[in-house]
Amino acid sequence: MNLNLEIVPYINYIFAVIFILCVGYQFIYIFVPFMKGGRKLKTKKMYHYAVLIPARNEEKVIPHLIASIKGQTYPSDMIDIFVIADNCTDNTAKAALEAGAFCVYQRDNKELVGKGYALDFALAKIREDYPDNDYAGYFVFDADNLLDERYIEEMNKMFSNGKRIITSYRNTKNYGTSWVSAGCSLWYLRESRFLNHPRTLLNTSCAISGTGFLVHREVLEKVGGWKFFLLTEDIEFTLHHVLEGECISYCDKAVLYDEQPVKFKQSWRQRMRWTKGSMQVTQKYFFKMVKGIFTGKGFACFDLAVATMIPLILTVLAFAVYVVFITLGLIFRLNVDVILRSLLETFVNSYFMLLGIGAVTTISEWTKIFAPMRKKILYTFTFPFFMLTYIPITIVALFTKNVSWKPIYHLEAKSLNDVR
Repeated sequence: MNLNLEIVPYINYIFAVIFILCVGYQFIYIFVPFMKGGRKLKTKKMYHYAVLIPARNEEKVIPHLIASIKGQTYPSDMIDIFVIADNCTDNTAKAALEAGAFCVYQRDNKELVGKGYALDFALAKIREDYPDNDYAGYFVFDADNLLDERYIEEMNKMFSNGKRIITSYRNTKNYGTSWVSAGCSLWYLRESRFLNHPRTLLNTSCAISGTGFLVHREVLEKVGGWKFFLLTEDIEFTLHHVLEGECISYCDKAVLYDEQPVKFKQSWRQRMRWTKGSMQVTQKYFFKMVKGIFTGKGFACFDLAVATMIPLILTVLAFAVYVVFITLGLIFRLNVDVILRSLLETFVNSYFMLLGIGAVTTISEWTKIFAPMRKKILYTFTFPFFMLTYIPITIVALFTKNVSWKPIYHLEAKSLNDVR
């Protein structure tokens, strides 16, 4: 068999070109805020909101979230806090009530596990228990979150100006704890500042990312509650509503702080679920998004498909190509050095690309990152390593069938002043 392994670097270049063609436009996003300022909005009306907080064994952190909601500049009598104590074995329900939650629902279901099921359960209970409620929209937070004092006031400004789904600026409570927490935090800061912010300025749709968002009641009533149960229910929610013609907006002045995993094992488990969920989303929505590109929802479908699917698809394809050529090289006793050199070159190029992304984000958000200067600098250089661990995570997820939602236990029981 005449097998020439010298073709591998050229295949690698093809993958690189495809990636640049698909993702390269995001480089322009960096400059959009400097070229196009956002329109200053005024509050047109004050609305009554429900806050939904799914919580599983979160008795240590949930009082601080509720305190930050109670401490809003927005009128407290127009905010009702609903906590879903989901399969809890601790005193989450008691802690939430003592902290001032309006209502706590206890849910026990060991088969239907995950945030999506908890949210759907809560919405159904609210419809049943408060049929005449006047909630204009629903906020969704994780129990470990903290809110800046003006969070709801700023989100309400956008809501009162006609925005039906709004996400917010996602900061972190524990950036400086470890290279793992910093890596995940830096990615969310980048997503807020250099993806969602430019998207809103360009009047295209943003993406919901786990927590810290507001949804108009009509949006949820249209689908009959929360009907998104894949492992990444936030991405599923985003793509469904973009295909339905909704435009998800971003409020840069509404700041949320959450807690990131500090140990690599925790992060691996969490990102394994995200990656498997992305595979589920890709399988369910890829062709719908491609169709959407050519049926009036063009750029938003392209942009979000690129962000949620293309890196995953290219990683899987590249892995398959390398496995095939390395296997054939070993079978026919060929020198596979050219493949190893190609892999090393890809790693180095990826490192410096991610280093650039991390550096730009760190510099841009310097004053908003609550960590010592030395850690801000150090974790900028470890950020690429954190992101590159998605490669083995993707490969393992590809061959792992039973990936399920598992809780990340939060221990950073901090107030806003502690974080700052």
